Amino acid sequence: MVFLNRTWFAVKEFKRPRKYLTSKFIDTVRIHVKGGTGGSGIPKFGGLGGQGGCVYCVGKEEANLRSIMHKYRGKSIIAGHGEDSRKTKIVGNPGADVKLEVPLGVTVYGEDGRVLGAIDKEDEILIVARGGPGGTKENNFLGHFGQIHHIRLDLKLIADIGLVGFPNAGKSSLLRAISRAKPRIANYPFTTIKPNKGIIQYGDLRQISIADLPGLIEGAHINVGLGHKFLKHVERTKLLLFIADVQGFKLSHKYPFRSCLETIMLLNKELELYDEELLDKPAILAVNKLDLPQANEKFLEVKEALKNMNKVIQNLPVEIKPNKIIQFEDIIGISALKGESIEELKHLLRKHLDEYAEANNPDIVDASTLLRRNRAIVGERGSQVT
Repeated sequence: MVFLNRTWFAVKEFKRPRKYLTSKFIDTVRIHVKGGTGGSGIPKFGGLGGQGGCVYCVGKEEANLRSIMHKYRGKSIIAGHGEDSRKTKIVGNPGADVKLEVPLGVTVYGEDGRVLGAIDKEDEILIVARGGPGGTKENNFLGHFGQIHHIRLDLKLIADIGLVGFPNAGKSSLLRAISRAKPRIANYPFTTIKPNKGIIQYGDLRQISIADLPGLIEGAHINVGLGHKFLKHVERTKLLLFIADVQGFKLSHKYPFRSCLETIMLLNKELELYDEELLDKPAILAVNKLDLPQANEKFLEVKEALKNMNKVIQNLPVEIKPNKIIQFEDIIGISALKGESIEELKHLLRKHLDEYAEANNPDIVDASTLLRRNRAIVGERGSQVT
């Protein structure tokens, strides 16, 4: 009997999941929403029924999809019904609205896959189910039903920079080295099982957000591994930071060993097959682990090879050969673990993000240009006075 009890408890202990695996990052939630029904009017007195309430989403920085899923799992979100008109109150009150607080970066899809809208700013509002109109003369004083939808809330992280790399390339170590984030780090693949977001703080209080996303594997574009769960988050970033292990990478015995150069091209290929437009984003390549023996020589070989891509493409295996080559703005060797060249990398990231902002926002000008413009305006006004 003692032996059976020990066996039973051992089996229970074995089946218990690891703690960090139970708190999964939720970036997709499906819910059923229904607008309120409009109130009935009174034909005799010309009474108007109240408008049915609406269900709408509002953007909040601190919100998350987990709370919505737990609160409304298996339930319908129904707004309040409009009040009926009556003798003592000719115009009925509108129904109560239902407000869903969602994180920034949420895209709302209808049941047919059509995009209903996106929320990217604080307090931005999107109505997902309108209430039915109240009873009036135009509809024979009969209140109408509100809209009914099955919708999907799909979160895509909004960050200035997205880290792109294979498992164990050092993305989490780099995020910890350049920001205040404290991601889980270990010497095995798939340490990162949910996205981590860090903030790079500069001396002049400038802040840049950077997202460490779960590692890609071959076939991610067809949803192998974390697949689309990773790749969709890249869409909302302004700049891509590729990170590659200078010694190359092999995920398991099922996959061939890939050299550092091959991993870069394979990352290029996966992004291309998922969405070719991602390759048009500005990108920087960081070759990691230069603290290892002979790493500097390998880094220089990779850097030289990337200058002559026509030759590189010819020697690549067909399955990892991209049709469109991403153009890196800069290539830098680093050691995330030892902190080598981290400050230089932070400078490059800021420089290219500033260039991106100027290119995409013509109204943004630097301080010296603004000063010259102000002086010119003051000079013109002075000449007009004289």
